[in-house]
Amino acid sequence: MQKIYDDAASALDGLLRDGMLIAAGGFGLCGIPELLLSAIRDAGPKNLTFASNNAGVDDFGIGILLATRQVSKMMSSYVGENAEFMRQYLEGELEVEFNPQGTLAERMRAGGAGIPGFYTKTGVGTQIAEGKEHKDFPTGPDGAPETYILERGIVADLAIVKAWKADDTGNLIFRKTARNFNVPAAMCGRVCVAEVEEIVPRGSLDPDHIHLPGVYVHRLVQGDHEKRIEQRTTRKKESA
Repeated sequence: MQKIYDDAASALDGLLRDGMLIAAGGFGLCGIPELLLSAIRDAGPKNLTFASNNAGVDDFGIGILLATRQVSKMMSSYVGENAEFMRQYLEGELEVEFNPQGTLAERMRAGGAGIPGFYTKTGVGTQIAEGKEHKDFPTGPDGAPETYILERGIVADLAIVKAWKADDTGNLIFRKTARNFNVPAAMCGRVCVAEVEEIVPRGSLDPDHIHLPGVYVHRLVQGDHEKRIEQRTTRKKESA
């Protein structure tokens, strides 16, 4: 199966529609599929739900889709750094499903593994647990019962991720912390499109170094990336 496409727009051709659920990799601005997000903005689908750790910043990442009012719901674990996100939420224009960070990652991984739900202690006794099934398991000291809540696995219509290297079969290698949410996001998509910095010949990647097997990746695009720094901290120059 030919997986390599010329650009992000062609890689998304035929996959986008109004009202779909998209899982997006990245953490802050690290490892985000910036080319695919720009192509989604240009294609113009509306009423999108994004499952993503956060929503970028006002003019980068998912933030560019908030600016064009293409996102109606965010399933996220961190909602800072984005003034437009905050404004839309407070004005009732954007629905937010808040997830503890580990829970969101496991919901994606579970969906990709065919697991419809799992129990976790995270969120018990908080607003996170409201409306969710509770169940006691004998996991405490001396087998004492402890309460867990049921969380649902996420299966997205489309997953978009950003990797460092790929071969033409879609095997992916991520660069250091840019792996973050990209692996579970890719796993949970019915279709996964990956943008990469470099595509190398088949057989040139060490199998022990592959982070995501190509069976999860349906389409590939290579491109240049801005790699913007979210929070730049510098030290003042010392006087001579």
